[in-house]
Amino acid sequence: MKINKALSALGMAMRAGKLATGDEIVLKAVRAGKAKLVIVAGDASENTKKKFSDKCGSYNVKLIEAYDRESLGRAIGKPDRVIIAVTDVQFAQLIAGHLSQKTEVDLT
Repeated sequence: MKINKALSALGMAMRAGKLATGDEIVLKAVRAGKAKLVIVAGDASENTKKKFSDKCGSYNVKLIEAYDRESLGRAIGKPDRVIIAVTDVQFAQLIAGHLSQKTEVDLT
């Protein structure tokens, strides 16, 4: 259930215009301080994961690895997406909350 809530929240954020997708656009959002949360697909390349982990660490932006590229793309109504930045604080908190609940449930 939690998975669907996080993906639904991503879809709402997309419709509200509060997401940035794609490598360069997400990098610009992180550098500009607009990204509040970055989500990288679990099946992204190690190079992509490292690049965004380093960049988000430098700019103090929360990075979460979740889902796969197909699930992320389907949630926002686009083709496969490897990297997504949430640019709204409330949506970022909502999505991160659902994802952290999913993690806690999976660990038990």
